[in-house]
Amino acid sequence: MIKQIVVVAALASGLFGIVPVASAADQCGGASWYGPGFHGKKTASGAKFNENAMTAAHKTLPFGTVVKVTDQRTGKSVNVTITDRGPFHKGRIIDLSKAAAAKLGTKSAGTGKVCLTRV
Repeated sequence: MIKQIVVVAALASGLFGIVPVASAADQCGGASWYGPGFHGKKTASGAKFNENAMTAAHKTLPFGTVVKVTDQRTGKSVNVTITDRGPFHKGRIIDLSKAAAAKLGTKSAGTGKVCLTRV
């Protein structure tokens, strides 16, 4: 019984290198977008990627999580649903669909600095 409690406590504290899901939200960093080459292809969640939907890729948030993405420069924000894994570029915390990047105003620049908040 005590061994089980110690293991649960260790997991909760991240002792084994597991990051609690709650820590992945409320983070700030780089954002990029993806679309044309992936449109219609299967995402990590198993859903078909739609570049025109308000979706995004995140490394650790559970699929189906809705996050508010706020552009640090403009204050503009959009809500997206996590359907894929990524980004795989240093310093970036989220890959937005083409539609989400366009609505946020970061599509033409290609990247932007954003903050994420779980909705």
